[in-house]
Amino acid sequence: MFSGWEGIVVIVIAVALFGSRLPKIARNLGQAQQEFKKGQSAGAAKDETPKNDTPQA
Repeated sequence: MFSGWEGIVVIVIAVALFGSRLPKIARNLGQAQQEFKKGQSAGAAKDETPKNDTPQA
C-alpha cells in the first residue's frame, strides 16, 4: 500500500490537519472498542444458556 516514506508523509499530513482532534478521536475509538467487546461477551454469554424449546403442558 504505502512504502516507508509515503507512510511517513501521510502521517505528517494527518497530524497537521487533525492534530488537535487526534486525542479525542483516539479516545472515542477506544470507547467504541470497549463497547463492542462488552457486546460480544454479553452475546456469547446469552448464547451459552440452554434453550428449552419443548412446550410446557
